[in-house]
Amino acid sequence: MFVDVAKIYISSGNGGNGAVSFRREKYAPLGGPDGGDGGDGGSVIFVVDESMRTLLDFKYKRKHKADNGDNGGTTNCYGKMGKDAIIKVPKGTVIKDAASGHVIIDLVKDGQKSVVCKGGRGGRGNAKFATATRQAPEFAEPGMPGEEREVILELKLIADVGLIGFPNVGKSTILSMVTGAKPKIANYHFTTLTPNLGVAEIKGAGSFVIADIPGLIEGAHEGVGLGIDFLRHVERTKVLIHVIDVSGIEGRDPVEDFHTINQELKLYSDRLPLKPQIVAANKTDIPGYEENLEKLQAEMDKLGIKLFVISAATNTGLREMLLYASTTLNALPEEEETNVEMFVPEEKHFTYEFYRADDGAYCYRGTFIDRLLLSTNIYDPDSLKYFHKMLKKHGIMDDLTSRGIKNGDLVRINDFEFDFVD
Repeated sequence: MFVDVAKIYISSGNGGNGAVSFRREKYAPLGGPDGGDGGDGGSVIFVVDESMRTLLDFKYKRKHKADNGDNGGTTNCYGKMGKDAIIKVPKGTVIKDAASGHVIIDLVKDGQKSVVCKGGRGGRGNAKFATATRQAPEFAEPGMPGEEREVILELKLIADVGLIGFPNVGKSTILSMVTGAKPKIANYHFTTLTPNLGVAEIKGAGSFVIADIPGLIEGAHEGVGLGIDFLRHVERTKVLIHVIDVSGIEGRDPVEDFHTINQELKLYSDRLPLKPQIVAANKTDIPGYEENLEKLQAEMDKLGIKLFVISAATNTGLREMLLYASTTLNALPEEEETNVEMFVPEEKHFTYEFYRADDGAYCYRGTFIDRLLLSTNIYDPDSLKYFHKMLKKHGIMDDLTSRGIKNGDLVRINDFEFDFVD
């Protein structure tokens, strides 16, 4: 089954908490702090796998989570780092943020990797907080939470040549004649429901990849006839072969067909009409095509587009058309890497939520605050100083000031309350 769109949930691991520990040995009953650091959480990493051709795997597994880092231990033992979640995808996969629709990364190279959710950093153990004046810190740093988000995976096939045109004009027959591909072929519309790929090997002209793009119809750019799903795969092709039925057996005008499809390309993306285009006048094995061919030839001459008279059913004219397509491909300049500005999702390590309680207290909650409180010893002055320092560092104290808090007003962070002092 060919699947080219999938929505999945991904989550990186939380960092482990730093440890609070002191050396307690036979001859060192009052040893110094030796709490180790927590391990970093695992990240979610997408990797291009050359052997994959579809996103089918994600139809059955929609949640991917990296491991959490282990907490720090005694005797300065560091916590184990969480295992990364490696997600393999086909070449040509675009990863988008599901909430905004923005592109996070476009994976187009073999072996390309991208960290989409970074693991939370491990917290420092109390040994790291010892100073000349604070020789026995009773607190450690919490590990940072990982990131989580829903992403949309879109596969855009990477091919040198794309076969486009209305349904039932012979695109699949052409592909089957010139490559080893075996697409489904039948005499009804939308026989082809998914794109097919094949490699054309032309003696004296090398080889190139051809994609059979399922039939487009008017309104395709708005999704009519699954058009957007099909148009996505046209974007990565370098040359387009526009297949047109000139037999007239369906009563359509070939010139109108040409302009209708090109209008859909333009409405979908301004870049698509700029691709080199070759027109294949197909089904010339059916009597009575001459008048339609003459009209189409006159229009292509006016537009300066090369037209080939072919019959996919009898393999007539296909070699000449592919030789020209190969020459056109070789004449194209080397594509430079597009400097697409990728969307960077908001970091959620230090986010928090503010609300006012019924009793007038200024209240905060959030994952970071939860973890900070867990590592705070409210009965230890040094620990409370560090807690206050972290609130100030991550903007909570400034936020309170901006909200007009006054000395003596109550601040509540989860179940922990204190009076605000400027």
